[in-house]
Amino acid sequence: MNTQGLSDTAALLLADDKGLLAMDESNATCNKMFAKLGIPQTIESRRAYRELLVTTPCLGDAISGVILYDETIRQTNSDGTPMAEAIIARGLVLGIKVDTGAMNLAGHPGEKVTEGLDGLRSRLADYADMGARFAKWRAVFAIGAGLPSSACIEANAHALARYAALCQEAGMVPVVEPEVLMQGNHSIERSFEITDHVLRTVFDHLHAQGVSFEGMILKPSMVLPGSSALSQEPLEKVADATVRCLLRSVPAAVPGIAFLSGGQTGELASSRLNEMNVRFRSRLPWQLTFSFARAIQNPALAIWQGQDSHIKAAQQALYRRAICNQAARRGEYDANMERNSAEAQLSLA
Repeated sequence: MNTQGLSDTAALLLADDKGLLAMDESNATCNKMFAKLGIPQTIESRRAYRELLVTTPCLGDAISGVILYDETIRQTNSDGTPMAEAIIARGLVLGIKVDTGAMNLAGHPGEKVTEGLDGLRSRLADYADMGARFAKWRAVFAIGAGLPSSACIEANAHALARYAALCQEAGMVPVVEPEVLMQGNHSIERSFEITDHVLRTVFDHLHAQGVSFEGMILKPSMVLPGSSALSQEPLEKVADATVRCLLRSVPAAVPGIAFLSGGQTGELASSRLNEMNVRFRSRLPWQLTFSFARAIQNPALAIWQGQDSHIKAAQQALYRRAICNQAARRGEYDANMERNSAEAQLSLA
């Protein structure tokens, strides 16, 4: 294992207050997004949309790396350039989702275990040959009556750790994503309890598998009340609960924590990340950044709607959301940034 090389890649992903753009939706998920907007659910539509994202002018101002799906990393842009090569040429670090999805956990109704370890070593080698320098694996944990079970937490933590060890063996930085789902009516206190348990278990398994903490990035959910809970806590309480939980469970050797948005609106995800950095940035052992998908993409997708004539406006919206999240990393985000597109239009002119 080249620990220095892994640390260098992790540092590059976290440099200059940038974040990650997750554009690794499965074909089924992408098709559902398209169907809601009347966009054809075809290979070509998916290719065109991903090209729109990665060719956004000045995207590298605020985005350090992009996470692709297997279909996308093998596609070419409209000018014939392989998508992977075009991304690297723009100075972005190429990443890839390598799990094969969350499946029903046998004997545990309502719970999932993420699969994809079979053949992962050879797949990682192929992706590395294509230029990928980091990878992602997502595990999900639902909160409910008796959920998540110890079996679910242990099974997913073990899979995350084995994935991470294989990534580092292949010279790729693992992005470890244990997502505590926000669906439900649970309190923020219950979310704190479960998130703490999940993260402690994950890091126990990472340590047991010999994973270098310096050469990985954690991609957790924020500590939030359930989306249908009667009490939706203010920014200050979410920031405090999230940071306290991370300080209890995440080793200081981990260089960065890149939050997922998990169904939050773009503005709310940015505001919560901003609050954490305003209050705690100077006192934390790791950097707090973002690895958002819908919270960055949604405005662009809604504008594009599959029309070539809308590409420039969609790219402006994508760039603006990326810049807003970079500002949140610095603790400088203001909601007015969402309504003022002058900065984006100037940069994309």
